[in-house]
Parts: sequence; structure tokens; C-alpha cells
Amino acid sequence: MTNRTRRMPRLLSILLAMAVTPLAHAFEPFIVRDIRVEGIQRTEAGTVFGYLPVKVGERFTEEQATQAVRALYGTGFFRDVRIEVEDDVVVVIVDERPAIASISFNGMREFESANVLKSLAEVGFAEARIFDRALLERAEQELKRQYLARGKYSVEIVSTVTPLERNRVGITFDIFEGEVAKIAGIKIIGAKAIPESELLDQMQLTTPGWLTWYTKADQYSRQKLQGDIETLRSYYMNRGYLEFNVDAPQVTISPDRKDIFITLSITEGEKYTVGDVKLAGDLLGLDEELNKLIVVKPGETFSAERVNASSKAINDYLGKLGYAFSNVNAAPQVDREKKTASITFFVDPNRRVYVRRVNIGGNTRTRDVVIRREMRQLEAAWYDAGKIQLSRDRIDRLGYFQDIAIETSPVPGTPDQVDVNVNVQEKPTGMINLGAGFSSTDKIVLSAGINQDNIFGSGTTAGLELNTGKTYRTIAVTQTNPYFTQDGISRSTSVYYRTLRPLSINTGDYRIKTMGASLTFGVPFTETQRVFFGAALEANDIDIYESSPQRYIDYVNTFGARSNAVIFSVGWSNDLRDSALAPTRGTYQRAAGETSLFGDLRYYKASYQHQYYWPISRSLTLALNGQVDYGKGFGGRPYPLLKNVYAGGIGSVRGFDGGSLGPRDSKNGDSLGGAKRVIANAELLLPFPGTQQDRTLRWFVFADAGNVYSDEESINLGQLRYSAGIGLSWQSPIGPLKISFGKALNAKPQDRTQMFQFQIGTGF
Repeated sequence: MTNRTRRMPRLLSILLAMAVTPLAHAFEPFIVRDIRVEGIQRTEAGTVFGYLPVKVGERFTEEQATQAVRALYGTGFFRDVRIEVEDDVVVVIVDERPAIASISFNGMREFESANVLKSLAEVGFAEARIFDRALLERAEQELKRQYLARGKYSVEIVSTVTPLERNRVGITFDIFEGEVAKIAGIKIIGAKAIPESELLDQMQLTTPGWLTWYTKADQYSRQKLQGDIETLRSYYMNRGYLEFNVDAPQVTISPDRKDIFITLSITEGEKYTVGDVKLAGDLLGLDEELNKLIVVKPGETFSAERVNASSKAINDYLGKLGYAFSNVNAAPQVDREKKTASITFFVDPNRRVYVRRVNIGGNTRTRDVVIRREMRQLEAAWYDAGKIQLSRDRIDRLGYFQDIAIETSPVPGTPDQVDVNVNVQEKPTGMINLGAGFSSTDKIVLSAGINQDNIFGSGTTAGLELNTGKTYRTIAVTQTNPYFTQDGISRSTSVYYRTLRPLSINTGDYRIKTMGASLTFGVPFTETQRVFFGAALEANDIDIYESSPQRYIDYVNTFGARSNAVIFSVGWSNDLRDSALAPTRGTYQRAAGETSLFGDLRYYKASYQHQYYWPISRSLTLALNGQVDYGKGFGGRPYPLLKNVYAGGIGSVRGFDGGSLGPRDSKNGDSLGGAKRVIANAELLLPFPGTQQDRTLRWFVFADAGNVYSDEESINLGQLRYSAGIGLSWQSPIGPLKISFGKALNAKPQDRTQMFQFQIGTGF
């Protein structure tokens, strides 16, 4: 039986039920000797007894029989109910409705079955429920609604009901999804002051274009259209059109259900300028301070955006003073003759509150103290919205959590207290880092390391770097305690042994072996700035061979193969990013310097890095990075080769082999690195379709520039190498993944290129 067969109207079913209800056989009232139920298969007899208004030993009447029949019909469990009387025995005869044993889908590719079953259950259609034809129709409508929301207007759904044993049925939905209907045209009627083309550019929905296969912006969605209407409203309101209005949109579809046409009828109204601007309400004697926060000025074009910004600024200011529930409403008074709008900001600070308790939740691994020591909003102190936001940013910059939510809730029964609830969602902080690159010469470079950023949930970082690559071989043990002292001074210690060999692309051979230990302290200067001081002891050995680069041979012959050094370092960092995991706004700066004043080495090196994140839109972020390194020898000694810096590859200039840029050896042309380096990177981060709110999964287009220069050279920006390409960045549950496919744009004959590179980490 299919839904295409002729169905009995619902009204007719009700009338038949009403007609059947009084057909219990007429009888004289009697004392019930027994009650028997017949016809039940799944329903418990006790369920039927529960709806009967009589028990054994009680007097039973026709009126009670009628009530019982109606009550049993009302359960929806039965298609037919009769009550008969045999020798003072009440016999209840029922015909059960079938139960839904299974629900299956054929031809459904757009959705996951589990998600669809969940949505059908919300409308009352699910396995083990009583089958009802009306519910089946509702389920079909819910399925169609979901497909229409995806722009599939030609979808066809046919349901089949298959009887099964034990009075059950199986439901099968055969679905022909069809093609997605595309927006063939959008027309805006009534646009005069602003060109229609300019308005169409503001809308998310659009007609098919070269990128709509990815953005899906040419697929109609009611929610997207409503969002576009609000965007147009804001666009006009920010340009002085206070009386802008949009009629109900007209959406039509072609007969073949493949093309959609949207028509918006708008009324622009007159353009208004700002008249008087004033404050009203309970200003708490802060008239002067609050007036400074209003960015709307008399005589300028009215802008709803600037009005809202002023209201928010006043709200935020009051929030910092402890008024957690303040309310600021801007009320424009329109003078249609003068075309002006006078604005009054009504301020209601409500009550001032203080924080009773800070509650931490969601941290199954991380200790409470690790989160609490980042809180700048203290218990038993006045509520401060600015400190709460700062606390959230500091917790986010720890990098231990993939989601952080801070909510403020009033304390019941106390008008001047609130609780601050911090809820976090932890992410894996242990990492086994793997790196690999594939070059045009089929060379593979592998590296590995193990690191735990939040060991035992203590906030302490510990790491063991084991690098067994052909070029770099390292054993390093590091440990960082970010709160070595209670006021936030950090301590980092490291013991390491490194062996450096030539890059796989080089022909010469040498060994640089470094053994050392370092100790560094970080002192918080402000909430976002930190100054570092450190010292290290190093012992270095250079082994050369007949095939070694000439520069290494000359260095060893002049200064010897063994060198010891005491290295002092100083640094500074300023982190204003909104997240350490996936930043979308803010800056990060780092400056560092090191020098060796004692031992066999005489040199200094300075470096500076600046990162900038600019949110172009809600889903697009422009990330810029610049880095400069400068090293120089002194005391009659050159800059030591073993301190050279390198460029090329992922992390610097993609599209070129790792470490291949810069000076070449005069003997065999090997890449040697250099004492000076310039790096510049630009990335436009874009979300994947359907993951606009997920910052951990993004793809990007990039452009890189950089080069390395020797100790004797000056930095020459004309020698920079450039590359561009695309890539993928994913903070996956098992660790970070970054893939890039880059093209070298101005490679010289001696340069070595590498198009595909990736880094992957596996969490534990």
C-alpha cells in the first residue's frame, strides 16, 4: 500500500469512530463478576484496565461503557473498540493499530539517515511508535521541508507501508532527490538612491558564478534570504535611510523546478541627518565620561551602526564599573520636515553587582588552578566586564581548549551578586609531531618529536624531541613552568644534543655536533607582554671531510673544530591575538637577541617577528607574518657557521626546498644558510562550505617572500624569492595538519623547488 492510494479523510474517520462508540450492546446495570480483554497483541492488559471506569465487584452501566470506549479510542492504540457483556462478565474487544518496526530510506544522499530519523522523531514518527497515516503524512512533509531548505525543489518522496508479523509495519521512503534549484535571477524594485548592482553586491545569495560551486551562494535558502534582507536594511540605515522598508519577498520557481527567481520590492524613504544628541536616565554623575563614548555627532548622516556602537560603548563602560545588567536604548525622534533625527540615549544602569563565585566546568583533565590563575575577575570583587573578557582571552591563549564560554548568572535571592561560570572544552595537548616533504627529486625528509603542553593537567609543558632525519638529528628534553612563581614568572629549562648534516639536496658532507643546556626566565610586564632573560652553555664540534663545503673547511682551519660558548639571551613578546589555537584578530610580536661574550665564539644575533590577523568578514581572515633575523660576528671573528639561519619550505617560503635559499658554497654549490634572513607571509583564511563557524578547519591561499644572506652581504630586498599557492589548515582531534601546494614565482637557475609540503601531528 502506498501513499498514492486513496486515503479516507480524517474527518470521516472521526465520524465513524463517533458512530461506533455507542454500539456497546445495550444491557441492564449489573455487578461485574469478571473483566476480560480480547484482541491485544502488544498492549499490556493492565493498560486497558487502567482506562475502564469499573472494577470487579462494582456496578457497571451503559454510560460507563460508552465512556470506556471513548477513552480507549483516545489512546490512539486501537482502530476498533467494542464492549460486550456475557453473564455479568465485561468483555473488551480491541483491534490494535500496528507499530512501526523499521524506517528505511532509498536514494537519500543529501543527509545522514541518523540525523533524518532524529528530526522525524521530533514530529512523532519513530520506530516503536504507533503507526498513524496522519503521522506518515507529517513525516513526508518534514522530509520535503529539509530538502527544500537545501534548494532541492524537484524532490519526490514515495512512502511504502509493508505489513509485518505481530501487527507491525515497516516504512520505506523512496526518494528521488533531483538537482539543486539555482537562483537564475534576483531583482530589486524601488532602488533609486543606491544602484541595484551595489545592493546585489551586499547580498549573500547570488546568481551562478565561477566560485558558486564552492560557496553554494546560488542555492536558495529562506534563512539566507532573510539574512540578506536584514543586510540591506542595515546598509540603508547606515546611510541615513531611517524609513527603509522591504515588502514580503516574491520567490518563484520555473516549471521544471530548476530555476528560482527572487524579487524584492523596497521603499527607500528620505535620507536623514543627525539632529540633537543627548543622554537621559540615571547617569550616575558620569555625564562627561558617557558623552565621550558617543561617536554620533550632530549634522552628520544618520548611521544605525554608529548609534549601536555608541550604545555598546556605554554598556561596556558601565559593565567595567560593576553594572552587569545595564541597559542603554537609543531612541531617534524623526523630524520629517527638516529631515533630521534627534537621538536620545536612555541609560538604565540597573544595580551594581559583585561576583560571589567563579565556577570552573568542563575541565576533566586540566586542574582548576591552571584556569583560575588566568582569571582577572576575582571573587568577592565588583563585576568588571573588561576583566572577564581579558580572562577569557588569557585562558584561550593557553592553547589547551578548543572552546571557552563564560556566562554570568544572578544569584537567586540576592539582588547584588552574580556567579561567573567558566565552561571549557579540552583538546588534546600531547603531540607527536611528524613532518614530511616531497621534492621534485623524490627526496623525503622526516622528523619527529613528542611534546605535552599540559602535562598531568598542571599547565606545565614538557617535551622530548627525537629527530632522526638525515639532515637534523636531535635529542632534546625541555620543560617550561609558566608559573614558577605565584606572580607569573615562568622558567624554562632545556638539555639538548644536536647533530646537523647537509641537506639531502647538497653534495658535500660535514657534521656539526652541539651539546648544551639552557635556563630562561619570563617576567610578565603587562597582561599581554613578557620579557625573557636566559643563559646557555654550549659545546660545538665540526667534523669536515674531503667533500665538505669550502667554507666549512676554511672555518675549521682558521678557528678549530671545537668551540665552547656561554650565550646570553633577552627577549620580549606581546600577544594580543583572540586565540592561540585559531586566531582571527589581533597581533603577536616577538623580539629576541643573543650574544656570546665568553668562550670561543664572538657574535650577536637579533630577530623580530610580527603577526597580524585582520577579520575581513565573519568567515574570512587575512593573516600577515613578517620576520627579520640579523647576525654578526665581532672581536675579529666571523659569524659562526653553526648559528646560521635557513629559509625555504613550509614555515618560511613555500614552493622552495626546505633550507635551500641563500648563499651557495664556492666549491660544490651547496646551500649553507646565512647570518641574515627576511621572511614575509600572507594568508587569506577561508572556511570550508558548511563549516563557517568552525575555525579549526580552514583552507587558505598564500603568498610568501624571503631569502637568506651571508655575513659579508647586506640585506638586498631585490633578491627576495616569491611563491604563491593554496593550502589546508586543520586543528584535528588527533593534532594539527597543514598542507601546502606552492609554486615558486621567480626561481633562479640555482634554486631548488618543492611544490608539495605538509606537516601533521598525532595527539595522544
